[in-house]
Amino acid sequence: MDHIVATDSQETHFFADVCKNFDHAAQFTKHDAGLLDQIKSCNSVYRFRFPIRKGNGFEVIDAWRVEHSHHQSPTKGGIRYSEMVNEDEVMALAALMTYKCAIVNVPFGGAKGGIKITPKNYTVQELENITRRYTVELTKKNFLGPSIDVPAPDYGSGEREMSWIADTYATMNPGQGDALGCVTGKPIALHGIAGRREATGRGVAIAARECVNIGEDMQRLGLMPGLAGKRVIVQGLGNVGYYSAKFLAEFGAVIVGLCEYEGAIYNAEGLDVEAVFQHRKSTGSILNFPGAQNFERSSEGLEQPCDILVPAALENQITVENVRNLQAKIIVEGANGPTTPEAEAIFYEMGGIIVPDMYANAGGVTVSYFEWLKNLSHVSFGRMNRRFEENSNLNLVNMVEGITGVALTPQQRSTIIKGASELELVNSGLEDTMIRSYHEIRQTYVNTPGIDTLRTAAFVGAINKIAVSYQNLGVWP
Repeated sequence: MDHIVATDSQETHFFADVCKNFDHAAQFTKHDAGLLDQIKSCNSVYRFRFPIRKGNGFEVIDAWRVEHSHHQSPTKGGIRYSEMVNEDEVMALAALMTYKCAIVNVPFGGAKGGIKITPKNYTVQELENITRRYTVELTKKNFLGPSIDVPAPDYGSGEREMSWIADTYATMNPGQGDALGCVTGKPIALHGIAGRREATGRGVAIAARECVNIGEDMQRLGLMPGLAGKRVIVQGLGNVGYYSAKFLAEFGAVIVGLCEYEGAIYNAEGLDVEAVFQHRKSTGSILNFPGAQNFERSSEGLEQPCDILVPAALENQITVENVRNLQAKIIVEGANGPTTPEAEAIFYEMGGIIVPDMYANAGGVTVSYFEWLKNLSHVSFGRMNRRFEENSNLNLVNMVEGITGVALTPQQRSTIIKGASELELVNSGLEDTMIRSYHEIRQTYVNTPGIDTLRTAAFVGAINKIAVSYQNLGVWP
């Protein structure tokens, strides 16, 4: 499992890497050193252990919840279920959530959770027991609630686990009308929101599209503007990787390579993402897909010819050891922290561009924000105005047809008259957020002397916004 296993040396460097990026960006701001230290530091780190019954005995589970910043409430961040989880990683991911929310103008502080288990080694009942006990521990310590701290799915967790969290919290807080707002990423039936499952991948695809749409930047890379025909390699075929590849293909890109822990496949003519997904489902591996070249070492797949590389697995995948072997000119980070700072510096020296994780994968938290708003307002998006819009549009169409004497076809009428569904409103809000945020980051990159990467520009923007929040709270003069 070469592409998703962190080494011992990496396990304690992730938060340091985030802080290194922060410190580099901080020099381009004019904020007080004490305020910068406050923004950078984790406010609350809660580590705890609890026993569960497993088989005929018991097992003690290690777990964490880190609230990085309280400049906005609630804090927000996913819960990772992985044997590789450690305190340093959870702190780093919580910090990235703070900056990510600021970059896309979502009013949350950053948080993250982790449970040190390999989910496939447990029965569904055992996973439910672990999740519910984790929820109880967080609730007891006031680390969970719709106005306190709102988790979401992450690596190894999904809608099922979020529903267990919501139910447990609601049971412990009878009569709390907003209880279901304590967690996002829930199933639709439990007041989740349309589009949440694919939101992160859709956001990654939009981020890539915005990057390649800027002619000036593409000219420097020797590429034509636009996604059409761009060759893309995606690492990871989980939720983020699958939807990133799916939407990039829909936007006109050609998916030439896919990498998973069992290996990688490559076809210069393009791969059918859905067909590969079904092949893996039936065989247990992406290898031996018809027409594709196999690579038994997943890392080899990253080094094949392409224009855009999307690492959508775990952190520290692109390092000084392999960055010079990459043939991509653009890296769009679907995962959190997939590129080490040293490797990033080398990639820019090679003439490339990296679209940073804390912007590129912010689609998930953006739509989680929409879900949280839906839960607090207790009404689905579009429910109040969809029919009104359709009736207004119908009246307008009838008026135009009456004045012009030209009748529209049934298809034209239905297209014009149609009111927006919840999914369409969510996707519209996500697209607008990703587009605005990219150009905001790029303007900082272009207009601030000395800023050398889009990541630094993103950090500068985040630091400035968080500093304003602290000042508005009266916490800092």
